[in-house]
Parts: sequence; C-alpha cells; structure tokens
Amino acid sequence: MKILITGAAGFIGYHLSKKLLENSIQVVGFDNLNSYYDPKLKEARIYNLNLISNKNKTPFNFIKGDLINKSELSNTFAKFKPNRVVNLAAQAGVRYSIENPHEYIKSNLVGFGNILEECRNNNVEHLVYASSSSVYGGNTSLPYVEKDSVDHPVSLYAATKKSNELMAHTYSHLYQIPTTGLRFFTVYGPWGRPDMALFLFTKSILNGEPINVFNKGKMIRDFTYIDDIVESIIRVLNKPATPDINFDKNYPNPSTSWAPYRLFNIGNSSPTPLIYYINAIEQELGLNAKKILVPIQMGDVPATESDSSALESWIQFKPNTSIKLGVKNFIKWYKDFYGY
Repeated sequence: MKILITGAAGFIGYHLSKKLLENSIQVVGFDNLNSYYDPKLKEARIYNLNLISNKNKTPFNFIKGDLINKSELSNTFAKFKPNRVVNLAAQAGVRYSIENPHEYIKSNLVGFGNILEECRNNNVEHLVYASSSSVYGGNTSLPYVEKDSVDHPVSLYAATKKSNELMAHTYSHLYQIPTTGLRFFTVYGPWGRPDMALFLFTKSILNGEPINVFNKGKMIRDFTYIDDIVESIIRVLNKPATPDINFDKNYPNPSTSWAPYRLFNIGNSSPTPLIYYINAIEQELGLNAKKILVPIQMGDVPATESDSSALESWIQFKPNTSIKLGVKNFIKWYKDFYGY
C-alpha cells in the first residue's frame, strides 16, 4: 500500500503521515511549504517524518510541489503510483480568505480539480479529502447533520470547500472514483497551526500579552483532538465509499449518492464555550490570560456542533479525547518545541 498525502507538512497531514509510517505504510508527501505561517514549523514536521521513516525502515518520499502546477502533480503520480490519496493541501483559514480570496480559488478549486484529474487518470482506489464544518455557514440549527443544507456559506473558504464536495461527486458519478469528504470540526493538538486559537492563546499567555476573545467570549466550538482525527481518517481510508443502494433521487440525501460518494462530519460532538477552552489553557499553564473581548469577525459563525453518528456507524469509532487532555498534550509539546 502506498498513500499520497497532499499537505503532508501541514498540521493534520503531518500527524497522518506519522501514524501511517509508524504502521509500516509507505507515504508520499506533497506540499508547497508556503509562508501562510512559519515554514520552519513545516520543515520541522518533514524532518521528523524522515526520522520516523529511517527508524521504521518504511519509505517516505517528500515532494515540494504545488497542486496548481499540473506537471509537478502528474510527475508525482506517474513516479510513485499511489494506491490511495488523502488531499489535505488547501489554503486554510476563514479570516484569511476575506483578505486573499485569489489564494483560495487557486489552491482549493484549481488545485483540487488537478487532484481529481490525476485520480481519474491513475486508477486511484479511494480519494479522501478535507472539507470543513465551515460549509454549514449560516445554519443555526445544532448539531450540524450531513443532510442539512450547506447552500449559504459565509466565507469564501467555506464556499471552496462546498465546491470540493460537488466536484468530487461529479468525478464519482462520471468515473466511478470512490471519494469521501470529511467535514473537520476545529482540530487542535501538538504541532498545531500557529493561526489557530490554542497556539495563539498559549503563546500570548506565556509572553504576558493580552488575547483577543472573539464574539465577546460567546463563541462555541466542537474542538476535536488530532489523534481522533487521524484514527478516523485511517479507518475511512480503508473503507472506500460505495454507492448507497437506498438512495432516493426524489428525496436526495446530500451525504450519499448512487455513485461511490460519501460525506461525513468528523467532530467530538461536545460543543465547548471558548471561555472554558481558555480556562483549560490557563489551568495547564498556571497563568491567567489578559482577555480583550472583541466582536465576532467577518466570516465567523458563533457556534458549531457536530453530529458524527454517521461516521461512527461507518467506521465504528467516535472521537472522544477530552479538552483537558488535549490542551495538556499541546502545551507540553509547545514548551518542548519552543524551549520554555
């Protein structure tokens, strides 16, 4: 088995690659190492993956390339002939999409189209790709369920992720490529992204700097720990999407199809107030945060909650790591990595 992971130097891509290598599964990593956040953190992740590869004597091949470069991507598929693909490469961040919309159009739409074409041309057994809880947009009915409408995105980032789901369905229908989209809910943990709340809060509190608490502290998020995400992805990867024999075109379910296509929420299903999350960080650090209550940001939603029962039924696994343990593990990594 040979797995191509795009975005292998990213937060989720690193952890997934690490787990597969530790289980003696060959990984081909593909990443452009862009400067959306500090490339040194991405380079450190790749360095770690090479160490694990050497220790376990399991091949890890890293390609520095960009999804929008068709020749780089085609050469990678031709050379390594991956059996399965996990597409985690994307321009991330809701707020950044307000400032730099063209980056999202290039990476998340053009880049994903190139991935689909390579999967079609190379007989890939299964494509698993990152969607996002952001697709639920203006919905206020909680918890979010896959059958809910996702036709009212409130950021371009969300719109590109919804588009990925539609593009994937087209290829599943036309070419019978099994595709599975995973709507991630606020992933956190060691080696996390510097633009995410846990990283930002930890850094500021340790440095005695104030933190911005959006929506004046009334935000609620379904925080999902990275190890639970990785376990879910691996189980999904090993169970390719199949046609839904009960699919009714008169009453279509958006999460399934007559084609080999599936969509799943992937969350902890335990919505947590942002203030509670901050308290967990304060307790683990033994420090109090200087909080600045600010309005909700453009493109954000006040609350998210995942109904992940469909995923649990599909793979017999449910994310369950507690906030306290997840925050503890992140802060231990942060202090070790940055020398506190």
